[in-house]
Amino acid sequence: MKILLIYPEFPDTFWSFKHALKFIRKKAALPPLGLMTIATLLPENWSKRLVDLNVAPLTDQDLAWADMAFIGAMIVQSQQARTIISRCKSAGLKVVAGGPLFTNEHDHFEEVDHFILNEAELTLPPFLADLAHGEARRVYLTPEFADLRQTPVPLWALANRKSYASMSIQFSRGCPFQCDFCNITALLGRKVRTKQAAQIITEMDSLYELGWRGNIFFVDDNLIGNKHKLKTELLPALIEWRQHRKGITFNTEASIDLADDEALVKLMVKAGFTEVFIGIETPDDNGLISCSKQQNHHRNLVEDVKRIQRAGLQVQGGFIVGFDTDQPSIFQRQIDFIQKSGIVTAMVGLLQAPVGTKLYERLSREGRILGHLSGDNADGTTNIIPAMSLDRLMEGYKSILRNIYSPEHYYQRVRTFLKEYQPPKAVTRVRFKDMLPFFRSVFHLGITGRERFHYWKLLFWTYFHRPKLMTMAVTLAVYGRHFQIICKRQVR
Repeated sequence: MKILLIYPEFPDTFWSFKHALKFIRKKAALPPLGLMTIATLLPENWSKRLVDLNVAPLTDQDLAWADMAFIGAMIVQSQQARTIISRCKSAGLKVVAGGPLFTNEHDHFEEVDHFILNEAELTLPPFLADLAHGEARRVYLTPEFADLRQTPVPLWALANRKSYASMSIQFSRGCPFQCDFCNITALLGRKVRTKQAAQIITEMDSLYELGWRGNIFFVDDNLIGNKHKLKTELLPALIEWRQHRKGITFNTEASIDLADDEALVKLMVKAGFTEVFIGIETPDDNGLISCSKQQNHHRNLVEDVKRIQRAGLQVQGGFIVGFDTDQPSIFQRQIDFIQKSGIVTAMVGLLQAPVGTKLYERLSREGRILGHLSGDNADGTTNIIPAMSLDRLMEGYKSILRNIYSPEHYYQRVRTFLKEYQPPKAVTRVRFKDMLPFFRSVFHLGITGRERFHYWKLLFWTYFHRPKLMTMAVTLAVYGRHFQIICKRQVR
């Protein structure tokens, strides 16, 4: 059996980093971890080919080679997924689909032959058994959650690793919190399930043996969901592993209570973590209460962020406007918080209600659901009828983007961050491969860019005040070009 594993192209979004990746000559931020894991779960004697449309086209030769196509996708890839499915069907291929898009919306994809929903460790094996007997059903799903200790090493060799800025890996699934707008607990449960540290080290070894020496993203929705296992098993194992292997750094996602555990932050930095994304959502306590974001409530969030930054982790932040409790002052409050905190990468979106969340259920009862999600948290769309007038909400949202991603305020925020940040050695090390991206930044940002005054001001400030952070300063300037393009398009 010849299997084509297909990953649809992402639209140009906040997190695509498309306009920043050009500076380092990469085509995509991350490879499709789910499909590479699926590949390992398929029979070993099957031939497998991965086509990630973010780095290479799907050719007629690929389709002619295959007997069956497996497609994995997120909601934001919906339109591209439909196009791929139609091409596969026109080529006479059976189509098997899974991932968040199809788990939520499989009823809307009539051309798909088989759906492997929820967690494939549980739903793929019965499909394969039925397929072998010629009795495969259309839908395979389960209310159970997988034991990650049984999850195999992804088949990294399928990916063209040179095309990616980072690799991805997963330690845990699930989250102990129940934010009412988040569908993670609906999809993966509140109990945080983890792999064994030895599994992660095996995965790391396999990547290292293939020649990977760059960043690795732990895709966990909340890496610190099980702090005990993180502190006693995973982080010590990573610290030991990195003593004999150079060039690897990590980033991940976590909740704000990370700031409460100084020992944990220090362990993460020692283990090689350099960045962490945190859902801040709003500086308004009423908004936090309304969405059940209890872990953020009754805090000095700015100081929490700065404490993490001073310990050596760059904080990226997620922000939301459109809560029922939001007043017109919320837009300026969000701007002030973002600028004061020094969160350079600040993703701001309108409140959305994914299927399966408490928010979706409540707003459905109130008749305030407009339709399906776009899947892009920061594209300026929403599927709800907000309490604030939509026109007022949209204008306030645009005002945030115009402000925080204007060259003046963006570069000011970079300096605020660099003043606080105490980096690990891995961040201050200047590598030869950083030189070409630097010269590209000089040309595109420092010579031809409309932000050139702010670019040179940042570089001179960094040279005289934080010279060891010059690479970081240039990297953030490059990110700024991407964010400015995306936000300008959204405002327009």
